Amino acid sequence: MKLYDSFSGKKREFTPYKDEVSMYVCGPNLYGPCHVGHALSFIVFDVLRRYLEYQGYKVKHVQNFTDIEDRIIEVAIQEGRTIGDLSEQYIERFLNEMDQLGVQRAHDYPRATEYIPKMVDIIQGLIKKSYAYVAGGDVYYRVRNFENYGNLSRRSLDEMQAGVRIEVNPNKEDPMDFILWKTAKENEPAWESPWGQGRPGWHIECSAMSLNLLGDQVDIHGGGQDVVFPHHENEIAQSESFTGMVPFVQYWVHNGLLRLTESDDEKMTRHSGNFVSCRDALAQYHTDAIRLFLLSSHYRGPRTYSESELEGQERAAGRMRTALNSGFASGIEHIDIKGFRERFEATMDDDLNTPQALATLFDLTREVNRRKELGESVVQAQALLRELGGVLGLSFERPQSEDNVIASPYIDLLVQVRAELREAKQYALADSLRERLGHLRVTLEDSQEGTAWRFSE
Repeated sequence: MKLYDSFSGKKREFTPYKDEVSMYVCGPNLYGPCHVGHALSFIVFDVLRRYLEYQGYKVKHVQNFTDIEDRIIEVAIQEGRTIGDLSEQYIERFLNEMDQLGVQRAHDYPRATEYIPKMVDIIQGLIKKSYAYVAGGDVYYRVRNFENYGNLSRRSLDEMQAGVRIEVNPNKEDPMDFILWKTAKENEPAWESPWGQGRPGWHIECSAMSLNLLGDQVDIHGGGQDVVFPHHENEIAQSESFTGMVPFVQYWVHNGLLRLTESDDEKMTRHSGNFVSCRDALAQYHTDAIRLFLLSSHYRGPRTYSESELEGQERAAGRMRTALNSGFASGIEHIDIKGFRERFEATMDDDLNTPQALATLFDLTREVNRRKELGESVVQAQALLRELGGVLGLSFERPQSEDNVIASPYIDLLVQVRAELREAKQYALADSLRERLGHLRVTLEDSQEGTAWRFSE
């Protein structure tokens, strides 16, 4: 298996440090609801984990919750709430929506506020090694003391400084230095530290949680391409400076970003309002359709939200479910099971090429449906489709609306049978039929015009 490593800029053979693969994925900032752009990232890394486990690896998956950060504080103050109350609300919603999207839960969900002592330890270590300094009660990281700074984003410090509008800060030794610890402000949450009351900067949070839960070296560190700089660049600098220049991450994996429309210049963002929430998407589309849509483009490429494509994926998901419905259990199977599995694995081994993996599953779906029409056995092929679809997180669960469409002709027939029983004065049987339909949430309404029925809640 080969993965594209953002640091080296090329696909590299995947060889984990140990038998257990360590994977850290940047999680949500808990100041608002997650949107489909976030779901893209979480689904990509869910598939990566699923495929590694399919290949026999044991994976330890850590995903953080950012529960202390400027926007969280801002929203909490606006709403007259604590950051803890705000965070709890969005953690609960996040987990519920990820469950609905078929995203496996991480093994650990550390919260930044739980790791303040670890952050303080790291900052103290950086100060001792002259990688950090105290100024005006704040603590800053000296980027020019880390000679590899900029290697991940492939830019020199001078290029970064020229391309970014930096607010003048007289406390900084260099405009590009970044903050590790902030002095407490009025009405903001704060913690004790050797430099007085304050709170951590955003970047130090992930280093503390990752180093504490996964050790000095991580196999896979993931997130969107929007956090390559400065977040992941700063993580490398502060983590490797603290541990003694031990390579922090073996494979930096970054997914492309989702835009709302083709005309949008930027990704979906909550603060700009140009997003579709996970809740709204789930209310409109089946989970499998959403996953098929997001996985139908390579994870490193850009993506644009498209209702027409999502509707197309609804139909594709329906064809898959049809392929898995019943079938003949005996007889010789003529579908090349081994060939389809090899095709699937070859595409997934090539930097998680889910578009080609899906093409393989669609071909398998067509072949299963064709063979079923010919009256041939397809049991093994159906099992393969379910297994490989599961690697991509597809549930193949039929939506209730589809169940209703399938059931309607049969309910019409039963209603007609009940009418005939009543006409024959077989009232006990007619009432029994009505009762059994009621157990199936089918309500009958008799009138002079006949009997109407509807699905009840």
